[in-house]
Amino acid sequence: MEILLLFISLILILLAAELFVNAVEWLGKLLKLSEGAVGSVLAAIGTALPETLIPIIALLSGNEKEASEIGIGAILGAPLMLSTLTMFVTGCAVIGFKNRRKHKDKVVVNYNVVSRDLRFFIFAFALALVCGFIPEDLKNIKVVIACILFLSYFIYIIKIVKENEESESDLPKLYFSFGNEKIMNHKYVIIIVLIQLLLALALIVTSAQTFVDSLTYVSTLLGVPAFVLAIILTPIATELPEKFNSVIWISREKDTLALGNITGAMMFQASILPAIGILLTDWSLTSSGTFLSALIAIVSATLLYCELRAKKHMTVKMLLTCGLFYLLFLILVFAGIIR
Repeated sequence: MEILLLFISLILILLAAELFVNAVEWLGKLLKLSEGAVGSVLAAIGTALPETLIPIIALLSGNEKEASEIGIGAILGAPLMLSTLTMFVTGCAVIGFKNRRKHKDKVVVNYNVVSRDLRFFIFAFALALVCGFIPEDLKNIKVVIACILFLSYFIYIIKIVKENEESESDLPKLYFSFGNEKIMNHKYVIIIVLIQLLLALALIVTSAQTFVDSLTYVSTLLGVPAFVLAIILTPIATELPEKFNSVIWISREKDTLALGNITGAMMFQASILPAIGILLTDWSLTSSGTFLSALIAIVSATLLYCELRAKKHMTVKMLLTCGLFYLLFLILVFAGIIR
């Protein structure tokens, strides 16, 4: 039964991601937002809900030690997954859809959007990593760093909102219009868009939670430790919306939306989630496992950013290379170095 629920929830996440992508593109058009804002803010925050709720729920639950392990593991696992495996999946999508793409396997992104996201991510996540080595008796310093992380995301949002380039206008029909052109041209179409968006988000969150619960049940039978479960299995499930959304956008040759969805979610999870973790846990990252997990994510993102700065564009080769960092992470886990 749990295995069946695993597959059903996976299919529901895929369907919800398609609904979400369609609605968020229309919302961006109606609000006259830039493509970068649509991908890095609307899509990123929306699809980040599952991985945001899971560590918060874990940290506010009963068992303090296990909850802290799950919370910190989930917080560190999300940026790690996005900066490595999700980038790799996006690169695979570029190659997989190259025959239907005008630019084939060339990644065509807005340099300013993606480089800005990566720059903010590296700063915020590195700051969160440094905070993990501050002694517990200096709690006030940790609280200040948490406030800086919240502030960095606020500044990040302001920079995005100042963009004035509108998102693309050649959009597919809104699914909840059911092919009715009058609805799509009506002045209250934004209400239909918001209904579709909220229903898609609700389906994403509930399906991702079901996926995680089923994974948890199966992994418990296998005797997987709480931290390993949180840093490997939970992000795989909760990052599915970002993966699916990016694959859909890559297939439509909207590379800035695809990459902005990932890098925007990375920034959200490198600032807001660590800030919450710092406030709700002892946020100690002195063990080799937690430190290496965060370091791998930062190194992968830094190399991606350096290539972007040097070449002024992103290559599919670099996206695929990010997958090697996730492979390294898995090797360290199974070798017992990350535990």
